[in-house]
Amino acid sequence: MRIVTSTDIAEYPLLARGKVRDIYEIAPDALLIVTTDRMSAFDVIMKQAIPYKGVVLNQITLFWMEKFSHIVKNHLLERDVKRFPAELLPYGDMLEGRSVLVRKATPLLLECIVRGNITGSGWKDYKASGQLCGYKLPAALLESQRLDEPLFTPSTKAALGGHDENISREDGIGLVGENIFHRIEKISLEIFRTARDYALARGIIIADTKFEFGLVGDELYLIDEVLTPDSSRFWPSDGFAPGGSQPSFDKQYLRDWLESGDWDKTPPPPDLPENVVQETAMRYREAYKILTGREISLQERTR
Repeated sequence: MRIVTSTDIAEYPLLARGKVRDIYEIAPDALLIVTTDRMSAFDVIMKQAIPYKGVVLNQITLFWMEKFSHIVKNHLLERDVKRFPAELLPYGDMLEGRSVLVRKATPLLLECIVRGNITGSGWKDYKASGQLCGYKLPAALLESQRLDEPLFTPSTKAALGGHDENISREDGIGLVGENIFHRIEKISLEIFRTARDYALARGIIIADTKFEFGLVGDELYLIDEVLTPDSSRFWPSDGFAPGGSQPSFDKQYLRDWLESGDWDKTPPPPDLPENVVQETAMRYREAYKILTGREISLQERTR
């Protein structure tokens, strides 16, 4: 296993190279997804990688997909590199721990955001309007405060380099249809509530997250990443105090460091100091350990 910032698998066509993931077509109905160690913030890819971040993201997603398989089908076909097609065996050291074979699904043009605490763009919206993505909220809420009930707040799915935009329920229904919209809303809220309770019992507050779904024929599948430090805000429950921003196990630490400087959030990004790289990597691994009860040993990560 090694640090991976980019892949070049000649045997299969590269369908997409996203901010973090490289996606190859393995068969007409199957894809290879490789989660690299690339780091993005404010929709810009950083110059420096976060060591083994991709392994953490992939393993956390696999953990949650297995836990929630009784709620919704997921796109996973194979996680063991040794059982990948023979053409991929020479790439085993690069793919180990960070790649999966999945069903090819048609992604819904909607990001399924669930907010359990008021923070980030939701806090900015509330301060300006007293609302959160169209939901009227009580007066005098504090930053980071837990909401009485988690809220489903869809957004558009931006292309690489673009920015997702919050949209209304009506616009969301217009994008995917009423039946699909209500299904993904129900599933997203059920998964979020279950995951939030699980994580809280282990010392992590899941403040918000995003899910993605796709269709295989008429069947709905959970796809992409699930409840990772890239797609969620994870806060330690110990010392939680509404009224300001919270320490985190996710990339909010990196965002805060970037915002402390004079970077205008457009390419090129600033260089990341080694201590910021290592601190970010440590927070990802700590979240993985707390949630799963396992850790990726130093021996495994450097062999």
